[in-house]
Amino acid sequence: MVTNILISINNTFSLSNHNRFVTYSLAKQLIDISRIFATKIIIMNAYSIFKYLHSGFRYVVLILVLLAIIQAFLSWMGKKPYTEGNRKLNLFAMISAHTQLLIGIVLYFLSPYVKDFSHATMQDNESRYWTLEHWVMMLFAIALITFGHARSKKATLPEAKHRAIALYYTLAVVVIVAAIVQMSAFPGRSLFGIS
Repeated sequence: MVTNILISINNTFSLSNHNRFVTYSLAKQLIDISRIFATKIIIMNAYSIFKYLHSGFRYVVLILVLLAIIQAFLSWMGKKPYTEGNRKLNLFAMISAHTQLLIGIVLYFLSPYVKDFSHATMQDNESRYWTLEHWVMMLFAIALITFGHARSKKATLPEAKHRAIALYYTLAVVVIVAAIVQMSAFPGRSLFGIS
């Protein structure tokens, strides 16, 4: 494509060898700049897509985990049997948390807020939060959900199954809410908005 453009320019204007070289160099630089610009647009669009997906999907995770907690506490206190509906809700809550983790991993590598692990990054509250604190807290919360689900599967008594879900999922929600509240302290971020 570049050579076709250059041949067309050369035929139209009958350029000398020196002018051909200058024209070729300028055209090559313009094409390189446009490729870099197009790559940045694609990355920013991918970043925006994953940012909104990650931010909006947190509500799905929170709703499913809260429903699992409420159901587990009511069943545990009411000494109800552990049903297939309990198992599916607990599983879907865990799957949604793992899906959120995968979206977050992609977002981590696309985000302009994530910096290197330098001293300057650790001194700046917002850079440190996005580079280190957010994903560590969320990974810990997802580990609690996963561990609670595994404990529930291994338990034999219905009360033990409900108790494992109720306790571990509640601890996970406390960690998630703490991370979201901490995030809302930064400019342009809100507690309930998609940001």
